Amino acid sequence: MDQAAGSAQDARSVPVCYRHPDRETGVRCTRCERPICPECMVSASVGFQCPDCVRGGSGTGHAPQASRPRTLAGGTVTADPRLLTKILIGINLAVFIAIQADRSLLDDVVLYGAWPPKPFTPTSGVAGGEWYRFASSMFAHEQYWHIGFNMLSLWWVGGPLEAALGRARYLAVYFASGLAGGALTYLLASPTTASLGASGAIFGLFGATAVLMRRLNYDMRPVIALLVINLIFTFNPSMNISWEAHIGGLVAGVVTGYAMVHAPRERRSLVQYGTCAVVLALSLALVLVRTAQLT
Repeated sequence: MDQAAGSAQDARSVPVCYRHPDRETGVRCTRCERPICPECMVSASVGFQCPDCVRGGSGTGHAPQASRPRTLAGGTVTADPRLLTKILIGINLAVFIAIQADRSLLDDVVLYGAWPPKPFTPTSGVAGGEWYRFASSMFAHEQYWHIGFNMLSLWWVGGPLEAALGRARYLAVYFASGLAGGALTYLLASPTTASLGASGAIFGLFGATAVLMRRLNYDMRPVIALLVINLIFTFNPSMNISWEAHIGGLVAGVVTGYAMVHAPRERRSLVQYGTCAVVLALSLALVLVRTAQLT
């Protein structure tokens, strides 16, 4: 279904969705051959069909198994395609407000390896049994610029990706990336260094978005430029940024994103969620290795 990228000379020939003329697409309905965007794709036994053909093919409306359009990754198209993104932003903002109201809360949610360090036995931190910090640190921010940048990135990148993948698959990529970033931070960073923020998960969304755009033959330059700019900031010593979380999240996002948009249709869910499970299993292995080193 992929089409070769066109040159500037034939830009006018790039097909657009017949229901959304502002969206370029490389996918056509297998019945009527009209171009359709991810929002209009309905998964069929062979390829994708447009909503009109699905309704027409059932005789009296939608077919029982195709009553709702499916996304490119096989998820259900919903009335509010950004609902989970809004909820994630709301949780981050709520935690941020709580931290601003009570600064002592920060000590309970940040990610760090162990305290006190060797030769003492850890009594707190991940090595001390506080594994919940992998999840809590994903929603914690301390500075206004940090949460502002992360939430803008989540809205710009997460919203369209949620619409393209569907809610369950989007959430799987988000948490697999965030937890993988936390695991790599735990493995490589100093055990007494605290880290926090949604950046690992957001870098995962960047990676998955890049894979999706490549799958649809969209112009890759905007997302590549955005990634390069973010990586420059990541490795700037003066910024004091946890590069481990960014790289871990990015790699996990690329891997899980590839599974989401390239999984064979007959085994789609198995491949998609199985890949996420493998990423989480590898993250768990890193955590167990590091815990053994610190205890």
